[in-house]
Amino acid sequence: MAATTSVGTTQLQAIEIRRAAVTAEDHARFEAYLAEIFTAFGLDPAAEATQATPSRFLRALHDTTAGYDGDPKLLTVFATECRGAPDCQVGQVIEGPIPFYALCEHHALPFHGQAYVGYIAHEGIIGISKLTRLVRLFARRFTLQERVGQQIAETLDGLLAPHGVAVYLEAQHLCTQMRGVQESASLTRTTVWRGEYATNAALRAEFFTACGLPHK
Repeated sequence: MAATTSVGTTQLQAIEIRRAAVTAEDHARFEAYLAEIFTAFGLDPAAEATQATPSRFLRALHDTTAGYDGDPKLLTVFATECRGAPDCQVGQVIEGPIPFYALCEHHALPFHGQAYVGYIAHEGIIGISKLTRLVRLFARRFTLQERVGQQIAETLDGLLAPHGVAVYLEAQHLCTQMRGVQESASLTRTTVWRGEYATNAALRAEFFTACGLPHK
């Protein structure tokens, strides 16, 4: 049975945020700007294959920033077998790898990788598919890898008030592979620990083992 949960203001805003609509007039204006920019950098706007490139780029940009449109389905929380006891715990719930794609806010170039999300439930659980929704909610924006992990943890904590939350992200950043240092092999790894994960090294090790990830 679905349970009503107390959701913090920050979490609710993150889930239900709606960006301003792009009108047809806006789209036409943006498309003209893009055509001018692409032409200046070498694209042939008259070629059959590239005439629609500015419009395609805008549609792709809309798809890759869909996280700004929120996801109210994340508000559905279910009761566990715990019934009010403060020390009642349900074992770790872990989902991953969850593939994700995001746009770096510094260069507007993609970074992509996979996420592992875990939590120790108290009185509420969330549908497994919602963990994927949660990752994509924050990844499909102009953002930073560190911020995505923090937002996932904070929102899950606000939705469920669990005993602990764990988030591990690893990603390749095209802003370092295509430009700058042109590093082609490295992965950026970030972790976020909340509650018991922050204080219990054995629990963190169990999380990494369950995810099939190396750890010491």
